[in-house]
Amino acid sequence: QVQLVESGGGLVQAGGSLRLSCTASGRTFKNYAMGWFRQAPGKEREFVGAITWGGFSTNYGDSVKGRFTISRDNAKNSVYLQMNSLKPEDTGLYYCAARYGSSLPGTRNAYDWWGQGTQVTVSS
Repeated sequence: QVQLVESGGGLVQAGGSLRLSCTASGRTFKNYAMGWFRQAPGKEREFVGAITWGGFSTNYGDSVKGRFTISRDNAKNSVYLQMNSLKPEDTGLYYCAARYGSSLPGTRNAYDWWGQGTQVTVSS
């Protein structure tokens, strides 16, 4: 049984920072890319970013480029999302996702496993 568990969400003021974590279990995730998506109430799930298994390649959504950084620690089966200069429009439920392979698509259907999400709320 594959499990992805996110943590680190919370309430933060605009301009602040948060670091989300996602820990995977249930299988080895060698050669799996890991991604982050987010969903605000009434909106579509939006691609935030993704990282290859080796950590050498990343891809980010336009709205977070330059502010968010993805990293991973394969020894801990974990991926992280460092979020800086947060804005109220960054508010949403943040999901961790995994897919096999080295490409980093921004579409939700490309990812096979999902966590339950962690809530991020940015106040103005």
